[in-house]
Amino acid sequence: MSTLRICLLGGTGFVGRHLAARLTLQDVDVKILTRSLARHRELLVLPNVSLVVANIHDPETLKREFAGCDAVINLVGILNERGHRGKGFDQVHLELVRKILGACASAGVPRLLHMSALNAAEDAPSYYLRSKGRAAALVLEAEDPPHATVFEPSVIFGAGDSFINRFAALLTKVPGIFPLACPRARFAPVYVGDVVEAFVRSLNLRASFGQRYSLCGPKIYTLRELVRYTARVMGLHRVIIGLPRPLSWLQAAIMEWLPGKPFSLDNYRSLKLDSVCKQNGFGALGIEPISLEAVAPGSLGKAIQQRS
Repeated sequence: MSTLRICLLGGTGFVGRHLAARLTLQDVDVKILTRSLARHRELLVLPNVSLVVANIHDPETLKREFAGCDAVINLVGILNERGHRGKGFDQVHLELVRKILGACASAGVPRLLHMSALNAAEDAPSYYLRSKGRAAALVLEAEDPPHATVFEPSVIFGAGDSFINRFAALLTKVPGIFPLACPRARFAPVYVGDVVEAFVRSLNLRASFGQRYSLCGPKIYTLRELVRYTARVMGLHRVIIGLPRPLSWLQAAIMEWLPGKPFSLDNYRSLKLDSVCKQNGFGALGIEPISLEAVAPGSLGKAIQQRS
């Protein structure tokens, strides 16, 4: 069988770096589109991986870079936008997908793997989830490429994640009492290695064509339980004070204006829905997901070192 040629969008991000490394174990050539070659040169040590400086929001650029590819993988996403009315989410999640689909059709790409999110739907409570839901619907309804698969993970953890490690960083900065918005929100955290494995197994799996896979870890936690666990692993004594809804909203309204937007009103609205699976996408792909406890102590090592 000839070598697969894959174009990876979002390949320099958290999941993308793990996926690129995993793909090097397959018979594939991976082309990663990036805004900055200098910032991501470490990826060039991976065999059969190339970096191309490109504006992924330009349709002609996408068409050119997709030419000759057997598959396109789209991992591009943001958790917060610069603005406050959803336009940033629509640009990154929805408009980009329209351009990707058009470029796939023009370049004759037969396969598209697309990263969405659990609870993504057109009637979801947040801009983030609505834009993700509309994009996923476009991908699955499109005739070109003819074979598309959508993945909908709960929060993803692992080395370099933006969830467990974000709370680890916050816990080191807030001594004593830690006020936590939406403490009862539920999650089924999923290991990045398992998510990556789902993508790889789906590449040549005909049964995955036209499917949406919900991806969840083996255990459900409340947000309070996750933050307590993170503090315990880091050896921190923190009193976690769960905020009621009005104060959770107020915290989001304030923090959304802070540098880096650590928590926003859109995040708050997303947390109204529990991020847990109704269907077992991993089971359909023959994957047994790894628990948070098996991985988190190692992935939190960097945060612990920075504290010591």
